[in-house]
Amino acid sequence: MNLNLNNKYALVCGSTAGIGKATAIALAQEGVQVTLIARNEEKLKATISELPQQRSHDYIVADFSNPEELKTRVSRYIRENHGFHILVNNTGGPKGGPVFSADISEFESAFTQHLKCNHVLAQTIVPFMKSEGYGRIINVISTSVKQPLDGLGVSNTIRGAVANWSKTLANELGQFGITVNNVLPGATGTERLTEIIKNKSAKTGNSEDEAANIMKQAVPAKRFAKPEELAYAITFLASECASYINGINLPVDGGRTKSL
Repeated sequence: MNLNLNNKYALVCGSTAGIGKATAIALAQEGVQVTLIARNEEKLKATISELPQQRSHDYIVADFSNPEELKTRVSRYIRENHGFHILVNNTGGPKGGPVFSADISEFESAFTQHLKCNHVLAQTIVPFMKSEGYGRIINVISTSVKQPLDGLGVSNTIRGAVANWSKTLANELGQFGITVNNVLPGATGTERLTEIIKNKSAKTGNSEDEAANIMKQAVPAKRFAKPEELAYAITFLASECASYINGINLPVDGGRTKSL
């Protein structure tokens, strides 16, 4: 299958580790010119050196706690360089805990880093997509938009808001050759999963290995995902082959989510 991604430009958020980094590599392998965006410049430089070098890749340093600064830096980059055919919204999840005991500031911070930043990036990048007649906005969210996850109260709440923002945007932009889709990772081998396992271990008294094995038993595949497996799904959705897939939530979770 030819994904026809040569000569495309992509902006990949949270691209120095985990799913974001794996996605940047997978897109670059398909001939995409990738611009990474994250807050740590040293990690961005290190990631650039790991990308296939068929094309010249770049990065933007930005902190997702400040949407206006993010918008300014991406807008300047577009003016001085090029726009983007592909936007991968990917930001680390809020800390765990029951929703009832969450402080209001936790919701505000998560709403800013996820929904507000996704929105300003879309507003900044979509004009170029419209001019090209081609656009792919892919949001890395969570299976919690289908089935809330215990102990992730703030995350469940904010992810649901992002999913509904995405579906609404898909309805508005489809006529311009732009698709908007969500990829929903299950338990995936990232730093985030390591943190969740440590918290489960501390709460239950089980070892971290035991806590991890209990989590694996809840997955029909009986294992965790590799970041690359999420990246392959994202890369497909970014391609011309997925031009008629729009406004969906795609779980990549080994079958763990119990709803369709």
